[in-house]
Amino acid sequence: MSHILFVEPDRQLANTYLHAARTAGYTAQVCPTAQGAILCADDATPDVVVLELQLVAHSGIEFLYEFRSYCDWQNIPVVVLSHVPPEEFTESWELLRDHLKVSAYHYKPRTSLRTLLRTIGDVTAPQLV
Repeated sequence: MSHILFVEPDRQLANTYLHAARTAGYTAQVCPTAQGAILCADDATPDVVVLELQLVAHSGIEFLYEFRSYCDWQNIPVVVLSHVPPEEFTESWELLRDHLKVSAYHYKPRTSLRTLLRTIGDVTAPQLV
């Protein structure tokens, strides 16, 4: 069973994601801030992180830089699920994908829970070599 860490400041969305993830058979937790998410990941290493980029105090990008600075977390998949349109990252997608190792980017207004859960399943599935 995979453990999901949702970094989501919106309490209603967070509760919706938690319910959907747990119904799908995952364990999950929510942290509303970047610093809180680092502490949560330290307490229970996630198998995947679902990240909103618009956070209070620290941005999701700042979270990613700090998260990736820890050796044990460098290969944990990160799925961005944000209100920031992906078009805003057209020129920096290589940075997100290659340097910060973002596995997928979803725009909240266009992403269903089914699509999110499918992406989480894809990034947590064992890779055949």
